Amino acid sequence: MSSPSPLPPLERQLCYALYATSLAMTKLYKPLLDPLGLTYPQYLAMLVLWEQDGIGVTQLGERLALDSGTLTPLLKRLESQGLVQRLRDTRDERRVLLQLTGAGRALRERAATVPRTIAEASGCGLDELARLTTELHALRRRLTEFTPRAA
Repeated sequence: MSSPSPLPPLERQLCYALYATSLAMTKLYKPLLDPLGLTYPQYLAMLVLWEQDGIGVTQLGERLALDSGTLTPLLKRLESQGLVQRLRDTRDERRVLLQLTGAGRALRERAATVPRTIAEASGCGLDELARLTTELHALRRRLTEFTPRAA
């Protein structure tokens, strides 16, 4: 007979709850984003650009917590779709800026129903969604800042 595990069961693990919820969220987004021609990571990039057109590639990567190896192909696809253009900063040619095209700006209107659909699917009120979002951002910050002790 084996002794009981010192670990909580899978269903009580925070990591699993976050993982399974993330999978469910991504699955929910897919049929909403397919008609827009966007993947979920592309949608997140567009959300940032709709907030702040003309942002630098580095700043976009920081906002999305993506490295350049992931971000560059994503931006190339958005550029090939005619949604963004990458431009060298005239004040600092090392810096690449992202500018929405007319099609990229117009796509914002078509995407306007996505957040409402996600909110409806969650079954949460706006206050609860705001609270959950704040708590998840705080959790992410703490996890990012944590330095584990050596075993």
